[in-house]
Amino acid sequence: MSIIDVMVLGFLADGPQHGYELRRKIEQLYGHTRRISDGTLYPATDRLERNGYVAKESEPGRGRAGRHTLTLTDAGRAHLLESIRTAEGHDITDASRFVVLLTFLSMLPRRSDQHAVLRRRLEFLETPASLFYDGDRPVRAEEVADPYRRGLLLTARATSAAERAWIREEIDS
Repeated sequence: MSIIDVMVLGFLADGPQHGYELRRKIEQLYGHTRRISDGTLYPATDRLERNGYVAKESEPGRGRAGRHTLTLTDAGRAHLLESIRTAEGHDITDASRFVVLLTFLSMLPRRSDQHAVLRRRLEFLETPASLFYDGDRPVRAEEVADPYRRGLLLTARATSAAERAWIREEIDS
C-alpha cells in the first residue's frame, strides 16, 4: 500500500472527512517534505473506494463542484492495520515514511505488534551506514574534511542515537 493510502485510511480512522480536510491533515504530516496535490490525493481516494476501503458520499457544494465525505469502511480499517503491522522495506528505512507509520502505530491493538514494527526500525538504525562511502565502507564524520558534510553526518548520528534510545525505552516499557 502506498504511504498516501496509509495516511488517507489512518486519518479517516478518526472519523468521516471531506477531501480538503484530509489533504490539509496529510500536508501537515507529510507535505513539509512532499507537497500533496489533488492529482495525488483524489486518484488515491478513488482507488481506495473501488477497493472497498473507503465509502464516498456526495453532497451539494458551492458552485458547480460537489463535496464528498469520505468514511473508512471495516475492510479499510482491517487493510490499514495489516499494512502497519507488516510494514517493511522503505516504510521502515525512509524517515518520512516511518513518521507516517508512527502516527498510526497506536491503532494496532496489540503492543507486541507495535513493538515488532519498532524492532524492525531499530534493526535498520543499528546497521552501520552513512550518507557517504569509501567503496563499501561507511565514512564517519570524523573522516570528512568538508564542514557541511561533517555537519550532516554529525546531525544524522545524533538523530539516529536519539531515535534508537527512544525505541529501546518504548520496547522496554
